[in-house]
Amino acid sequence: MKTRRDFLQKITVSALGLSILPHFVHSEPDINDALYEGPLLRVAIMGLGSYGTRVAEAMQTCKKAKLVGVISGTPSKIKAWQSKYSIPPKNCYDYGNFDEIKNNPDIDAVYVITPNGLHHDQVMRVAQAGKHVICEKPMALNAQQAQEMIDACRKANVRLLVGYRMHFEPHTLEIIRMRKAGEFGKIMFFQGLSGFIIGDPNQWRLNKELSGGGAMMDIGIYSVNGSRYMTGEEPTWVTAEETKTDPVKFKEGIDETIQFQLGFPSGAVASCLSTYKMNFLDRFFLNGQDGFAELDPATGYGPIRGRTNKGELDQPEVTHQTVQMDEMSDMILKGKQAVVPADGEEALKDLKIIDAIYEAVKTGSRITFAK
Repeated sequence: MKTRRDFLQKITVSALGLSILPHFVHSEPDINDALYEGPLLRVAIMGLGSYGTRVAEAMQTCKKAKLVGVISGTPSKIKAWQSKYSIPPKNCYDYGNFDEIKNNPDIDAVYVITPNGLHHDQVMRVAQAGKHVICEKPMALNAQQAQEMIDACRKANVRLLVGYRMHFEPHTLEIIRMRKAGEFGKIMFFQGLSGFIIGDPNQWRLNKELSGGGAMMDIGIYSVNGSRYMTGEEPTWVTAEETKTDPVKFKEGIDETIQFQLGFPSGAVASCLSTYKMNFLDRFFLNGQDGFAELDPATGYGPIRGRTNKGELDQPEVTHQTVQMDEMSDMILKGKQAVVPADGEEALKDLKIIDAIYEAVKTGSRITFAK
């Protein structure tokens, strides 16, 4: 762990210049008005695909986290990232040798951004190397894998966080604040719509071994997770039904569309849709006896838009991954507690629900969760 001041002291003011300043001064509104001088989380990204690239770009305006390393199976990507982000050769690894990060004191954490089916083994190896882990969602293919990952990180005495970027998004947090304050009254109903038309039929998301499923193991997790943080409850039962119109593209084990319902202890219910067959589905709606809240779009990369019975929400627009990584730095280095948890235990709860959704699809039965 280093501080931002440590990095700044290595260069002179004259060498810094105005062109360099944006790399150290966060551009998000109301978040980073002054130069940060506290502890800095030094992160290596594993998986240099499209989302890994998005995270890397967002981290350039972080004040509490810094991209310092890469792990990839593609040498050309490593070379390009080295040049673009000034990453030293000693902080570059491939999938065969990244266990050697245990001997690298300049890396604090690894952000695993690879296909779902690789998360379990990769997270276990990072933990065994003694580094903190941030893993993309869904964290694993099922709840059993998730528990094993939690246990491994606990045994290694490292933190396990999950890329729940919406847990730090201002519009989302404002609705959660209002709900906790009782401004919507007793919560009665939640609707979560998550979907888009998926393209290339040969991509890893449509490969059961790599993805673990179809839309539910990708976009569907947003409605699963959202139903929990929007209502503030854990479900007691689930029902679900799958619709498949294209069995050639969506082969056995790859769900095209799943409709699922959740019941909560208070009597509130949720009705959700997860699909790879329809566009324009990114909406959350929360209904209470005294008011409502809506996010549309609810989980995209932004801008998020929201309104309640009291009017439009006017929270600041932020780069989700920038805020996420700064917050996660505080969680790892300072022990900060998030408003909505973003750790392995949170991911385990989601995966137990997803396991139950698949079981409900298979059996046609209502699945009840053990208390």
